[in-house]
Amino acid sequence: MSSDIRKGLIEAFTNSPDTYLSGESLAELLGCSRTAIWKHIEALRKDGFILEAVRKKGYRIISSPEKIVPNKILFGLNTKFTGRNIYFEESVNSTQNIAQRLALEGAEEGTIVVAEEQLGGRGRLERKWQSPKYKGIWMSLILKPSIPIMKTPQLTLLTAVAVVQGIQEVTGVQADIKWPNDLLVNGKKLTGILTEMQADSDRVHSLIIGIGINVNQQLEDFAAELQPSATSIYLETKTSWDRAKIIQGIMMHLEKLYLLYLEKGFYPIKILWESYSISLGQKVTANTLNGSIVGFAKGITDDGVLLLEDEQGVIHSIYSADILMET
Repeated sequence: MSSDIRKGLIEAFTNSPDTYLSGESLAELLGCSRTAIWKHIEALRKDGFILEAVRKKGYRIISSPEKIVPNKILFGLNTKFTGRNIYFEESVNSTQNIAQRLALEGAEEGTIVVAEEQLGGRGRLERKWQSPKYKGIWMSLILKPSIPIMKTPQLTLLTAVAVVQGIQEVTGVQADIKWPNDLLVNGKKLTGILTEMQADSDRVHSLIIGIGINVNQQLEDFAAELQPSATSIYLETKTSWDRAKIIQGIMMHLEKLYLLYLEKGFYPIKILWESYSISLGQKVTANTLNGSIVGFAKGITDDGVLLLEDEQGVIHSIYSADILMET
């Protein structure tokens, strides 16, 4: 298939980043004609890749496009299955909605839906999430773990750790996690994570994990009411960042943590999550559906439930809430 040849071509360039690859060797590697290789090289150029062609040496990629096209994400992606199957749209209502449909249609585990813009992006409790064009990372990931339904919140915490690690590795920015899934830098929101589930009464079919990251926004890109509480990687570093590289870093760390989780359970993920948490040990207000509870965040259980100790010493198990840090 044409897409298989394109993926194979990207993988070959990824594995030999500073080496010229001849049309003949690529054709032999991918089991196609040299004419087919040339056509796919031209398609990469149309995507915005700059390729150098040297007679008797072959091709090599000099630079990749600024836009988040699938081939750019694949070029340099160091995973076995996470992020390998990409559904891309320039503008969508919500990547979550598309991922939900793809999961129902049998999409492979590790499939990601990526968009340059969301018109109806949403966060927890159906809050609107601003997703301006070409500024951030707006994507949804499909996972299919064989775990009990009660354990699915663990994957939200796992994702938060992976996003922290991926952002830090690529940009140097160290984010804190506010339970359960907000990533903050200097107290301002950088990233939101939304996990939705497709399941029967006794088993999980798919988890759809939405990830929204403010990458290259300047202050004026945020609505006035959000400017005091939101930030971006650009605002923290005064540098514009390659969003595809950040996606690659997150996918790599997420796959490692996910495989560790499937083998060893939640405990090693819990230890990592607690090391990045800004909530633990702090006085917080948990606004739940049944009212507000003020107390100290003591830790999380093995199922990812927040333990909050009130002023009377009573421990409350918080399954879902908005957490406000007390100053």
